[in-house]
Amino acid sequence: MLSVRQEWGQRDTLRHSCLCIEDGLAGEILDTKCNERYSLCTVHRLQGKAVNTKHQLPLKTVGPQTALLLRTLYDRSQTTFTLADVEQITHLRPSLASSLLHKAAKRGLVSRLKRGVFVLVPPEMGSSAEYSGNSYLVARRLAGDAPSFISHASAMEIHRMVTQPQYVVFSSSTKRIPNRTLNGTEFRFVLTKPKHFFGTAKHWVTKQESVEVSDLERTVIDGLRHPEYCGGVTEVANGLWMRHADIHPAKLVDYALRLDVGAVTRRLGYLLELYQIALEPELARLRRSLSSTYVPLDPILPREGPHVARWRLQVNILPEELRAVRGT
Repeated sequence: MLSVRQEWGQRDTLRHSCLCIEDGLAGEILDTKCNERYSLCTVHRLQGKAVNTKHQLPLKTVGPQTALLLRTLYDRSQTTFTLADVEQITHLRPSLASSLLHKAAKRGLVSRLKRGVFVLVPPEMGSSAEYSGNSYLVARRLAGDAPSFISHASAMEIHRMVTQPQYVVFSSSTKRIPNRTLNGTEFRFVLTKPKHFFGTAKHWVTKQESVEVSDLERTVIDGLRHPEYCGGVTEVANGLWMRHADIHPAKLVDYALRLDVGAVTRRLGYLLELYQIALEPELARLRRSLSSTYVPLDPILPREGPHVARWRLQVNILPEELRAVRGT
């Protein structure tokens, strides 16, 4: 049974109504004419969240199965879900569960991320069908069953290693996953070998949902391997310096040697020495692994500038620019 609580404000032209699905939202129609404001209450969730309704928008009326689905997902604090989740919650056959989701999407209650994967649309979004939810959770869902972790510029954002907002979500996975753009957010997946899947930590997005993210040290290593996914070596250097007090130099060296990519070893050693973050024994471990080949400090920039024999590196970034990072 649909219960509606109405409160009159100071002006007679505005009325506030609260929709409660504690008894199931059994599908009754609610009039949304004139200057009324509605709040959708899901028992213990979203209490008092205002939903502005406009003329000629689809009415969000639901049956008992949809109400059960929404209530269960909100109780779990689960914003993204799959068709299998719907079948488990509602006990419907796959075809009926798909039909239920199709109708819910038409009403703006859920939004489809990809085949079989959906996200709840918050009541405050109104009837918006273009909603993707938390981008990190979406990236995890887009990866499916493949091992993956938030990486590169996105990991730098999580670890507070950047000062500018990031508009592309990066995720590394052991499976080749196509890049996608959902409602204006670009998701880019970086292929990594299974043996290179290390150095991750759990990042809680909500009280119930988490994603894997590269830890501080692994984020620096990934940035030095693929500076193009982080805005260049200067941005990686800036992030390294911003969090240098929390970074363990020995772990950085361990990760670089485990990854065994010569360009990463050279760039890491040069920056650690420049910023005096690591002691000589750790720097010596890196130098012992170097070959005679020279690589550019930043592969994005033209190959010009002095060669530093100590690190077999062509420094194609002005040293003044790198030193200025310490003033930020």
